[in-house]
Amino acid sequence: MSTHTESDSHLPTIILRPGDSERLIAGHPWLYGTSIMRFTKPATDGELVQVKDHRQRFVGSGFYNSKSKIAVRLLSPERIEVNEAFFEQRIRAALAVRQRHLPGVTSFRVVNAESDFLSGLIVDKYEDVLVVQISSLGMDQRTPQILAVLQKIFSPRAILERNDIASRKFEGLAERQGLLAGELKGAMDIQLNGLKFTVDLLGGHKTGLYLDQQVNYAAVAKLIAPGAQVLDCFSFLGGFALHAARAGAASVHGVDQSAEAVAAAVQNAKANGLAEKCTFETGNVFDWLKTHTLTNPHEKLVPKFDAIVLDPPSFTRNRDSVPNALRGYKEIHVRALKLLRPGGVLATFTCSHHVDAKMFQDVILSAAFDTRRVLRRVATFSQSPDHPVIPVIPETEYLKGCAFEVVR
Repeated sequence: MSTHTESDSHLPTIILRPGDSERLIAGHPWLYGTSIMRFTKPATDGELVQVKDHRQRFVGSGFYNSKSKIAVRLLSPERIEVNEAFFEQRIRAALAVRQRHLPGVTSFRVVNAESDFLSGLIVDKYEDVLVVQISSLGMDQRTPQILAVLQKIFSPRAILERNDIASRKFEGLAERQGLLAGELKGAMDIQLNGLKFTVDLLGGHKTGLYLDQQVNYAAVAKLIAPGAQVLDCFSFLGGFALHAARAGAASVHGVDQSAEAVAAAVQNAKANGLAEKCTFETGNVFDWLKTHTLTNPHEKLVPKFDAIVLDPPSFTRNRDSVPNALRGYKEIHVRALKLLRPGGVLATFTCSHHVDAKMFQDVILSAAFDTRRVLRRVATFSQSPDHPVIPVIPETEYLKGCAFEVVR
């Protein structure tokens, strides 16, 4: 790391408090306002700034925003110019990672913000349509440059923005959604692992689908025994359900609280010729599991499923909500284990960054103890490679999963 004087750049320079540079030097891109000792000259919100430690050693360049808790989102440990060439180099580098780890896949996340050193920018590719989601002011101000690069690299039929996310308000940004370029009317069909899914990119959930489970859909399907009775909890558009049905399950029942998602899952089952095997039901999963595990005094519950998938939305908003989340996880695992036959498979996931893999497994083992079940772990899962994990940025790792066989 070299030493430079304050006058070596036209950019505003932020000088850090002693001891506050190590995390950034290690590769974490977020600089909090509390770490700033002083500015060499005022910086405007969204402007590119350079960051130095208290000894004037260069740490990196990034976008500044006084309105955000994250005062600077670092983009590079070097001096950079942020222009179309910068975005083209970064997005092509991100695309190369996907092409290496997901060859032949046509719908995937192209840019995953911090994972691809473009903090605040997400780009999802659904066949020939791109969906952009921007959560930082610096990126938002450079939307035209980003769009120009996306047009150049992908020549998409349409580019949409799904900037209808609450986190934008922390950056002083309004929510927006709609068409940015090209044409798209209504829902469209995409391919995941050779199955067809209809997605509503403008009105649906997130940017349309959970692309982070794409690899896991296929991995879990391999664990389903021919002729199995399968329960898919929090089934959404039927990702796990349809993969299980195609893999040879005799019947799959999906439960989700969204009537819209259930209607879409039913249509997806029909479109793939799997309607005879798949049923879907609108309902609160907690209530559904409770109802189906209730017994009268002296009555023994007869488990009726050979495989159960638990893929709930995140139960945590922040660290304070972890205890409540763990209680929720414990409850659904206790009830699911009661419904699983001996030898059955439980595939279970958490998408909360605040619940780590050990914590999650401890909850499952606690549920197994309460139900007098012994489990054999047969697989562990992470997010698909288009959502890369950078260990020095813990926030990039959120999806954890395991599969267990009920030994007894």
